[in-house]
Amino acid sequence: MPEKDISAQYVPAHVGIIMDGNGRWAKKHLQPRSMGHRAGAQNFRTITRYASKIGIKFLTVYAFSTENWSRPADEVGALMGLFKDYLREALRDFMDENIRVRFIGDVSAFSPDLRELIAEVEKASAPKTGMVLNLAMNYGGRAEILRAVQCFAGEVQAGRRSPEDLTEELFDGYLYTAGQPAPDLIIRPSGEQRISNFLLWQCAYAEFVYFDLLWPDFKTGDLDRAIAIYNSRQRRFGGV
Repeated sequence: MPEKDISAQYVPAHVGIIMDGNGRWAKKHLQPRSMGHRAGAQNFRTITRYASKIGIKFLTVYAFSTENWSRPADEVGALMGLFKDYLREALRDFMDENIRVRFIGDVSAFSPDLRELIAEVEKASAPKTGMVLNLAMNYGGRAEILRAVQCFAGEVQAGRRSPEDLTEELFDGYLYTAGQPAPDLIIRPSGEQRISNFLLWQCAYAEFVYFDLLWPDFKTGDLDRAIAIYNSRQRRFGGV
């Protein structure tokens, strides 16, 4: 299918992607699941650079959920290795891109060497003024909301806030995505049509676009198609 002319469309400011289907891609190609994750990681690099090129301001990708720890140990180990490879590459090569990298989720659960790489990448990319890339790692929407509630409750207990202070806008400030606009568009390849605990608070009025293809097969033209579908919809935000 020919790619859409993205220059003629409104590019949403914040796009979220649930990168799904790596394991099924590997099975389809008679390869181990780790090879599916490797193919998905390579595609992530391609899509990230393209998203920055076309003017997306914030890109949030679901890399590793709080539920993913329940997968087989060898698969989790392979994913951790891929994360380290990506972060080392980011420090070596990706810094040429005008992309700021942030990590959302509870990174304290990762190994010390992975946490050190995460901190290095965030620090090295902090001066960047282009697209913000949110990498959701050990992330879950419910856990994020619970963490925000606990932070606010702690301030109430300390006497810095009262319960009556709480508004939606204030609550936003306790989330990992504080200071960022809510996602306009959330994309999920793989044929599945569910949120899977991704940005539960933030996606209240996001448009969802699903693709019946696996993440390693998701191309830049598919991102263009998703944006075209987004542009074809009328967002009412609860109004008429």
